[in-house]
Amino acid sequence: MDVRTAIASERRELADVLDGLTEDQWNAPSLCAGWRVREVAAHMSQGFRYSFGRTALELVRSGGGLHRMTDRLARRDAAALSRREIAQALRDNAHHPWTPPVGGPPAALGHDVVHGLDITVPLGLGRQVPEERLRIVFRTVQPSTLRFFKAKLEGVELRATDLEWSYGSGRTLTGPAQELLLLAYGRELPAGR
Repeated sequence: MDVRTAIASERRELADVLDGLTEDQWNAPSLCAGWRVREVAAHMSQGFRYSFGRTALELVRSGGGLHRMTDRLARRDAAALSRREIAQALRDNAHHPWTPPVGGPPAALGHDVVHGLDITVPLGLGRQVPEERLRIVFRTVQPSTLRFFKAKLEGVELRATDLEWSYGSGRTLTGPAQELLLLAYGRELPAGR
């Protein structure tokens, strides 16, 4: 599957998910520490709504801290934008060429897939990311990814039970691929997962 096609499909599907959420679900905690579903969804569209120059300015305003900047903007945008505007931003920008500072299109797909799971997993929606998208995103899992997201997986091998994929070495931790992806991106899974 072409990565850009996968990105567009993921964004449209997530916009549909967001359109179907209740107000209580929008205000529910996500897997991103300190963010509700609303902040995660607002964050997902920042790359479309902020020019490079404005992003640089916001980074300076945040003292050069990328995480501080994204947190501040997500909270501000979540308060300013309606649920409909946030979902529509994903839908309208399904083919937008935005990518994170490193990693290119596969990292952009990873951004969308992981943040989509940050929303759908704690809400118990049972959304399954298509295997071909997971395979693309798994190529982004490397030591730098684990460090950036503060994933603590030293001495652990992640091994998917629903597709052929593993990462790392040591004590084997098995589970569904998309849940292992969340661990690689530094997320804590809900109890029982």
